[in-house]
Amino acid sequence: MSGSLVRIVVVEDDPSLQLMIRYNLDKLGYDVSAYPEAEQAWDSISRNRPDAIVLDWMLPGMSGIDLCRRIRGTASLHDLPVLMLTARADEQDSIRGLDSGADDYIAKPCSIEALDARLRALLRRTQPAKQNILTFADLQLDLQTHRAERSGRQLVLGPTEFRLLEFLMRHPRRVFSREDLLQKVWGSNVHVELRTIDVHIRRLRRALNLDHEFDYVRTVRSAGYALDDQA
Repeated sequence: MSGSLVRIVVVEDDPSLQLMIRYNLDKLGYDVSAYPEAEQAWDSISRNRPDAIVLDWMLPGMSGIDLCRRIRGTASLHDLPVLMLTARADEQDSIRGLDSGADDYIAKPCSIEALDARLRALLRRTQPAKQNILTFADLQLDLQTHRAERSGRQLVLGPTEFRLLEFLMRHPRRVFSREDLLQKVWGSNVHVELRTIDVHIRRLRRALNLDHEFDYVRTVRSAGYALDDQA
């Protein structure tokens, strides 16, 4: 996958649930578009294919099942990852959703962590080659071999700096606070000082940049850090 944001289309007619899903996926670094009806979503995805779709079963007008079937019947979209979001708990309903072409399903209500995990699993299965290599400007990160390069030059990164660079390359040009980075890179159960982030940012900069090279790690005063190729 490139350094660009993963594009997700959410189709959910419940306004509060749609807002909650969109807000939280956005916070996780996805590029999210949301629609209350299947026809509106179809107009969007048929013009600009996303990386995955979160699709509610019960929708006004065209149902989620029918939209999924239309997606599977369209050559340019037939392999688009579809995660069915449903309040139906009956096993036969779940089977029907999968038979219509959905790749996976998750029952409402669900935690955003569970939804994120299902999406990441879908993307790994459907885009394995893209998932192994991240690129941004002249940076390249190989997640399988744990090798990092800049303009072909091998970078020497510690494990934490590697994870930090991976996260920033997955979400380029987005500003993340120290708290955000601590949660996303270190995890919510790890207790370290916020200033530890600054130490690892300095180490990452030293590894990335020779004297003449542009510093991609931008410090945003009172806000945090971003990976950016614009001065």
